[in-house]
Amino acid sequence: MRAILIAVMMWLCAAAVPAQDLSGLARVDPARSDIADGWFGGAEITLGLSQGVPFRVFTLAEPPRLVVDFREVDFTGITPDTLLPEAGRIAALRFGAFKPGWSRLVMDLAEPMVPETIAMPVDPASGRADLQITLRGADMTAFAAQAGPPGDADWGVQAAAPPQALQDDSFVVVIDPGHGGIDPGAVRETTSEKELMLDIGIALRDALRRAGGVEVVLTRDTDTFVSLTGRVALAHQVGADAFISLHADALSQGQARGATVYTLSEEASDAASAQLAAQHDRADILAGVDLSGTDDQVAAVLMDLARTETMPRTDTLASALIGAMDTAGGPMNRRPRREAAFSVLKSADIPSVLVEVGFLSDARDLANLRDPVWRAVMVEALATGILQWRDDDLAMQPLIRQ
Repeated sequence: MRAILIAVMMWLCAAAVPAQDLSGLARVDPARSDIADGWFGGAEITLGLSQGVPFRVFTLAEPPRLVVDFREVDFTGITPDTLLPEAGRIAALRFGAFKPGWSRLVMDLAEPMVPETIAMPVDPASGRADLQITLRGADMTAFAAQAGPPGDADWGVQAAAPPQALQDDSFVVVIDPGHGGIDPGAVRETTSEKELMLDIGIALRDALRRAGGVEVVLTRDTDTFVSLTGRVALAHQVGADAFISLHADALSQGQARGATVYTLSEEASDAASAQLAAQHDRADILAGVDLSGTDDQVAAVLMDLARTETMPRTDTLASALIGAMDTAGGPMNRRPRREAAFSVLKSADIPSVLVEVGFLSDARDLANLRDPVWRAVMVEALATGILQWRDDDLAMQPLIRQ
């Protein structure tokens, strides 16, 4: 069996613990949790929970990972260091919401290991449960043979539902708030990129709807994870006229600051852009998405196609956004127009841009992004740029067809 899939239903224990309300989310108890190397190889994993929940376990290759899905676990107040104070055969871990009603825990494996035992015993007196997984070492061939997600492990396109009825001649914009769920994006103290971009994305949707004549679709309208391919797939599903991905990343190298608009290019315009594209492409791996079927040749073909008709329109979209944000006061990056091979920009037939509203790694940008008044000004600027591009693009369509 390629994937280890375990579902454990715990509802029968409710009769034995009438004093406990099992309808709430299970909470993680760090005091009862432990992740450590085994004495004779492998690893031992114990996750203390306030109550039993349905769960499933599977492994992924390239790179080796162990994935546990729960329905549903509250990790509030827990950090990766809390559960894994010292890396070993479990090299790193992360956790968070993956889709409505489901949470995901992903562990990076320093060497190939497969589950030997999986259990979730429940204390009949208290209702508390302990997820227990024992991993044993395996060679890469055996690991790869067993690795693979269950059929619905990525749950397809996990995004807000498109409008019920889109007019054939309507102007459709897909707004993509970066990151989400198990993928927090950049984090500075209590500020996370995923939360900021969701706030800005929802505000931008509302601003465009107030302007009228625009259908707006969000790739996510809650704190859930959406794969990179899922974001692009949604744009095609709704027939988007433009795709705008919103971010506020952090860079470990260089001094990136100010709003920047990225368009697609096989080669990055600079080292910082290449670093950002690499960080974004790792998001799906970090969230436990199976990328073994990725075809780089297909991506290359899409980029070639995009350069024919869509790229000139994309360039004008980028210019319109830069002009509007600059007029609103920015501040803008010293080189506000850049290029990189971001996966979410690879639609051949949809003008697509990625907007770094600012960088959480810069003190000035961080202060601006935390300021609701500044965010409101930037939202209006983005809406102005989109609407100006729409009008200019529609005016150019008859000339393009000639």
